[in-house]
Amino acid sequence: MSAPLSRPGPDGLAIAVRVIPRSSRDAVEGIETRGHATRLKVRVRAVPEDGKANAAVADLIAAFLDVPRRAADVTAGHASRDKCVTVAGDGAVLQRLLHVKLGLAP
Repeated sequence: MSAPLSRPGPDGLAIAVRVIPRSSRDAVEGIETRGHATRLKVRVRAVPEDGKANAAVADLIAAFLDVPRRAADVTAGHASRDKCVTVAGDGAVLQRLLHVKLGLAP
């Protein structure tokens, strides 16, 4: 069984993310499955120094889901390409929105 892309909770949505730093553009690339893990694949131009890439990832996810920047935060994997980004709000609603934006079945 594959690990879920996202987990809704009462205070928000936790999203598994795979980051490619030092990219030529900031973009959400879609979904990536490696082994038993499913992640949202994102590219950011920022370098992984002094939290710059983490901030860029949070900014990108917030913009992708049309939520305020302060609603998204990297909550795990600060020094890794595999991160958990938590978006504050109604977890179930945010998960549906994420699936719609990615073209996944609800």
